[in-house]
Amino acid sequence: MAATTETFESTSPADGETIGVFPKQGVEDVDRAVARAKEAYARWRLVPAPKRGEILYRFARVLEEEKDALTELMTHEMGKVRAEAGGDVQEAIDITYYMAGEGRRLFGHTTPSELPDKWNMSVRTPVGVVGAITPWNFPIAIPSWKLIPALVCGNTVVLKPATDTPALAERFVGLLHEAGIPEDVVQIVHGGGSTVGDRMARHPDIRVITLTGSRETGVKVLEAGAETLKHVHLELGGKNAIIVMDDADLDLAVDGIVWSAFGTSGQRCTAASRVIAHERAYDALQKKLVERAEAMRLGPGWEADTDVGPVINKSALEKIDSYAKIGQDEGAKLLTGGEIATDGDLDKGFFYRPTVFADVDAQMRIAQEEIFGPVTAIIKVRDLDEAINVSNGIKYGLSSSIFTRDVNAAFRAMRDLEAGITYVNAGTIGAEVHLPFGGTKDTGNGHREAGQAALDVFTEWKSIYVDYSGKLQRAQIDD
Repeated sequence: MAATTETFESTSPADGETIGVFPKQGVEDVDRAVARAKEAYARWRLVPAPKRGEILYRFARVLEEEKDALTELMTHEMGKVRAEAGGDVQEAIDITYYMAGEGRRLFGHTTPSELPDKWNMSVRTPVGVVGAITPWNFPIAIPSWKLIPALVCGNTVVLKPATDTPALAERFVGLLHEAGIPEDVVQIVHGGGSTVGDRMARHPDIRVITLTGSRETGVKVLEAGAETLKHVHLELGGKNAIIVMDDADLDLAVDGIVWSAFGTSGQRCTAASRVIAHERAYDALQKKLVERAEAMRLGPGWEADTDVGPVINKSALEKIDSYAKIGQDEGAKLLTGGEIATDGDLDKGFFYRPTVFADVDAQMRIAQEEIFGPVTAIIKVRDLDEAINVSNGIKYGLSSSIFTRDVNAAFRAMRDLEAGITYVNAGTIGAEVHLPFGGTKDTGNGHREAGQAALDVFTEWKSIYVDYSGKLQRAQIDD
């Protein structure tokens, strides 16, 4: 029960359909949820980790049963095309099966002691109440990346989902409860970042904040969290590049660019909003890419032949369009797109045509700033050294890619690209749940999601010494 009677609507970005009405909650609701989560933590942390894992295995099976329904809801509420929406749910299934297995591992370490008759070991312990702030672009996958490892480690969670996708968040949390997670262990609070999000970041009883969002929001959360010295995990922006060398398979490269630049309508932190093309591949690559972009069909995500769905809302649409104008004003050559799509029924939603710029200088704003839409910029380079320098010449460092048949060039790129993720002969998207996900530089603050690295966000190390010598042994004391 929300502290106020205020509500907000969730509507489809494809046609304005009302998805549902949700409580507009505030500070008092956060405080109440945190108090319940803190009380529940005292019990949940004592549930044996293998038993916590067993509940999560049940949740994975529930997700499998509900995959079609969640996919359908996502095409309406978030706007993803059906195949991508199904992939979003599948990521949640995959991470849940993976992390449920950690309930029987959660490995620590044992080491020999420097003293006789003494035993040394380290173990992982849960942290407490976790505050999770999640975005709308992966409304099932990203909550799963945060909540599932937090839960298997023995923490409780208060979730603030994006106000653009509250129905999906409600369903996700509801399914967790159906699978056997106690209701006080995972709670949801709807509301804006300036109220709900800010209170979570400052609340003294929330010990971990995990956020996926913009750099600007990340800085605010980090500053707010510093007041109570809480752990802050930030997954922020990207300005990712695909390098296409002159020996690359151009058709394969174009497949990778189209999928990376225009998948999810470009609304991914790993989207390829830059293409760095060797001068001998530049012209042919442009031609092939424009042909593919212009052949893509825009439409609602639930229609089987849709290639590109809507962007999330009107402000996103206007931001993308403003960057298309900025690119032209800067002197870049607009090859295709650069306009809001309004023909037919598209004017009922927020659709932007796949956009390709050429003759882009690496320092132009469209080559430096995150646009978060179906826009990519082609930059010409002379050689691999220049390509790597251009790829690295941004403030972000999330994902990177190179298309080449030269194994030496591939290994140099793997070593020298400043990014948390590097793909060879694939686009910039497609991370797997058993490897760490995250970036360098302004993409975050050094933590990772998924894989074993996720456990470090939601646990603390405890070192334990057991002395069975029967006498006081003083380490590092000279006799």
